[in-house]
Amino acid sequence: MTTEWHRLTDLIGSKDFAVTEIRLTDDGIIVAGDFELPPLARLPYEDQVFIGEFVRSHGSIKDMEKAFGVSYPTIKGRLNRISKQLNLVEVTVPEERNNVLDDLERGEISADEAIARLKK
Repeated sequence: MTTEWHRLTDLIGSKDFAVTEIRLTDDGIIVAGDFELPPLARLPYEDQVFIGEFVRSHGSIKDMEKAFGVSYPTIKGRLNRISKQLNLVEVTVPEERNNVLDDLERGEISADEAIARLKK
């Protein structure tokens, strides 16, 4: 199956395509329609392997350097290139209430700024 997926991603390249049928192999059920692949599945096969190794190494760039035999800047460059292809959603971590109050107490922010941050 991996070989077929590799061939398919090579064939598709960066072209737009539509998935119009899904077959459940064990059940013989076929579902037809227009299905959008998730962003990771749209990456070239080599980039999918790279991301898989990144997850396996728990995001350790040092381990990635060993696995692929390349330098830190090369790993970072490839991660940056892949992240641009994925159009990732920006994730923001809510600011801790205590951090806001500490900033207010130190006079680093105004009361209005503290209220605005706490409302987020």
